[in-house]
Amino acid sequence: MRQLKGKVKETRKEKKERKLENLAIQSKMKTVVLPTLGVIALLIAAFVYAKTRPVIVET
Repeated sequence: MRQLKGKVKETRKEKKERKLENLAIQSKMKTVVLPTLGVIALLIAAFVYAKTRPVIVET
């Protein structure tokens, strides 16, 4: 019998491995990606704040 083209069925083992990989990726995202994005956002905010402050001219 010919095999139909399309999505290949996952076995239970493959499905379990895929779910574990997804959990690992999510935990890395919470510990690496989000803090990095937070630091970048803080740097941008500090840069904009510093550049938009009025300059005090002493006479």
